[in-house]
This record gives sequence, C-alpha cells and structure tokens, in this order.
Amino acid sequence: MAKKTLIVLRHAKSSWQTTDADQLRGLSERGERDAVAAGEILADYDLDVVLASTATRVQLTWEGAESGGAECEDVRAIKAIYQGTDEALLKQLQKLGESDNTALLVGHQPGVADLILRLAKPNDLTEKVAKKFPTCGLAVLTFSGTWKSLKEGKAKLERFEIARG
Repeated sequence: MAKKTLIVLRHAKSSWQTTDADQLRGLSERGERDAVAAGEILADYDLDVVLASTATRVQLTWEGAESGGAECEDVRAIKAIYQGTDEALLKQLQKLGESDNTALLVGHQPGVADLILRLAKPNDLTEKVAKKFPTCGLAVLTFSGTWKSLKEGKAKLERFEIARG
C-alpha cells in the first residue's frame, strides 16, 4: 500500500482591524510574515493537492506560503472547509484521488485540530496539538492506505510546529 502524507495548516493570524464579515477578514502583518514562514517549511514537500477554505485569510495564507517557496499546481478552494468539522474535513480528504500522495489542508479551528486528533494515534505530538494549535500551526501526518480508507487512529503525527516569520 502506498504511503500518504497529510499536512494540516491552520491559517495565519488574521486581522481584526476590519469591519468585514468573518469570511472576508485578511491577515495581520504578523500573519503575512508567518504565512511566508509556513511556505518555507512546505517547500520541502512535493504537494500534489491543496485543499483550502474559501475564507480570505486562508487564501492569503496560501499566497504567502507560495512566496515562501511552497508549490502546487492543484489548489482547490472548498467552501465546506470554512467552519468545517473534523468529519466534514475528513470527507473532503476521502474524495482525493489515489495518485495524490501528499495533500495539504488549510483551514480553521477547531476543525483542523480536531481532525489531527481524530486521525493520529496518540503520541507526544498529539498532546501538544490537544493543548494548543495556534495560527500557522502545521502538522504532518502519514499513513499507509488509500484516502478513501483514512479513518480514526490510522495516521501517525510525525511533525508539529508553529511557523513564525
């Protein structure tokens, strides 16, 4: 069975200096720097697909990550990721094609941390995620199998860090 890699990234710090609706909020100055730092980490991965919320702050996080070196030709803006529960996010992942070996999901709390904790077997890193998964938190999970078969406790959380620029 093929080894799959799932990278989960929480969007960068958003700006509260706006009257825009929640989904339209952009990034703060720190968020812009952190998004680039996330891209520097993501540059080490050969991304097959990016699944990103349609929220402005998520789209800007991905743009910043590209400035930091992240690359992917298949970037999908998916409305269901915005305010998505761990179950809704898992359903999006289970739709991926089997030729997609490395996927990046860029989304929001609490869904992204809940997804990580649902999929990963408990270890020292899952304890850290459970404690706090801040903006620009980045987790790398691996598993053997198909996206369709991805389920609770099947993945290993191999990396967790917070991108700061």
